Amino acid sequence: MANSVMSAIYEHIPHPHIATRNAAGPSKTIDQVPLNHPKLMVRVNSRVGLGITMAVGTMWCAYIFTAIALVSAPSAFASANALIIIAWIAQTFLQLVLLPVIIVGQNIQAKAADKRAEDTYNDADAVLHEALAIQKHLEAQDEVMGKLLSQIEALTVAAR
Repeated sequence: MANSVMSAIYEHIPHPHIATRNAAGPSKTIDQVPLNHPKLMVRVNSRVGLGITMAVGTMWCAYIFTAIALVSAPSAFASANALIIIAWIAQTFLQLVLLPVIIVGQNIQAKAADKRAEDTYNDADAVLHEALAIQKHLEAQDEVMGKLLSQIEALTVAAR
């Protein structure tokens, strides 16, 4: 009788998200790109945008853009016009050179975010396994307590 009482105290039911999380794994930056979208234009635009971003987001592209910007530098500085020089710096050099440099920085940040997401996922997985081990420990304790209750019950009946 005591064993049935102990097993009725608690029944572990795993949260449904655990199975979903195990199947999906950690979320990564690339998972946010709709490469499997049902609409063709969304897929095409995603691939083109990603391809251009990967090409422009390199330091080699920044070096090439710097060289391109420097082609017009002598003309801008030769004009001796402050407005033209400032316009060249702002509109030609900064925009052309900073674009790929910023993308390189964003790519590094995205990799760091992916690493943090994976670390968090692994931490959550470890905590889940620890919680499951605690659950098994509690079940073992319930079994022992049930046996003890049975023995106490038997002793109580025998003492009457």
